[in-house]
Amino acid sequence: MSPARTLATAARVLRQLRNDPRTVALLLVVPCLMIFLLRYVFDASPRTFDQIGASLLGIFPLITMFLVASISTLRERTSGTLERLLALPLAKADLIGGYALAFGALAVLQAALATGLSVWALGLDVTGSPWLLLLVALLDALLGTALGLFVSAFAASEFQAVQFMPAVIFPQLLLCGLFTPRDRMQPVLEAISNVLPMSYAVDGMNEIQRHTGVTGDFVRDVLVVAGCALLVLSLGAATLRRRTN
Repeated sequence: MSPARTLATAARVLRQLRNDPRTVALLLVVPCLMIFLLRYVFDASPRTFDQIGASLLGIFPLITMFLVASISTLRERTSGTLERLLALPLAKADLIGGYALAFGALAVLQAALATGLSVWALGLDVTGSPWLLLLVALLDALLGTALGLFVSAFAASEFQAVQFMPAVIFPQLLLCGLFTPRDRMQPVLEAISNVLPMSYAVDGMNEIQRHTGVTGDFVRDVLVVAGCALLVLSLGAATLRRRTN
């Protein structure tokens, strides 16, 4: 893996994104809009917004980056760009790393805007540091990017890429503890939720919500989310094909 080639790939992806301002605007605006609507849906019950707002700061970046990464990478495959790139002296890890860096930069902006809006404009009451919220939101966005890159290997069209969302994202959304505490679920469902990364993303946000400092559980949650992102990125590099179907 070459840092120079990885950075060159990231720069190319960012140039492509710059030429697609509508996608960039949607990525940055939609999560903020959803959080804004949520705040005023629970206008009569600010405590409810406090309880689930932090969790959603970890979920929205994961979902949006999953969609963008999976569809963007699939476009590269179907247009033949990916095959031409891999014909160059470019390692698969360079390509995946470049995509992760480019989307990660976008994820920083997205997470910063959503966290800043929630905490300083909408009054989300957080016991811990807002910077820790930003850290977890960023890791969640990177995890969503990694999942999107990985599933794009198994889709033949953009429509199929979107169809992976109910299979990959929705089960995690239902079992992550957003709707009911995980320890109150059926034992089988709780066991499944224990191996899903979104569960640790939500747990990490809840730790920040309840504690002033960094707890051992928070460190565990952050390491699990980061480890899952690295694992899925490795799987994405392993499944990257040199020939476009």
